[in-house]
Amino acid sequence: MKMNRRDALTFAAGAAASVLAISSGSRAFANAEEIDKKLMELAGGGMPETAKVMLNTPEIAENGNTVPVSVSVDSTMADGDMVESITLYADGNPNPDVVTFHFTAMSGSAVANTRMRLAKTQNVIAVAKMADGSTYMDKKQVKVTIGGCGG
Repeated sequence: MKMNRRDALTFAAGAAASVLAISSGSRAFANAEEIDKKLMELAGGGMPETAKVMLNTPEIAENGNTVPVSVSVDSTMADGDMVESITLYADGNPNPDVVTFHFTAMSGSAVANTRMRLAKTQNVIAVAKMADGSTYMDKKQVKVTIGGCGG
């Protein structure tokens, strides 16, 4: 069979369409084990303590595209009690790492506000890493009524 240019283009378009159809149908979401592993790595082998961190999220998000989130850490931001970073995770998103905020002593306080996209009802987790290596966390479940990531 002899293939002309039109046949080759038709074949290439069909192949590209089938690859897109197959890849878009199977999105992998994060799972609890993956999040626990990330938390243990951040905490140096153990799980972060549930103290000092205050995570504020809505209980119900009417639209998962823009969910407001604020997080603060009870810290004096002095040498022995300084927050180095706060990391937010969403355990039901395709990529659970949402954002990391970094702080210095000049920050004055460890407070951050953002909006995130949530694919479905899931836990949002905030982990604060202190200058002395200790880690603290807070977790809230957000119920999403309209999926923000196509869900």
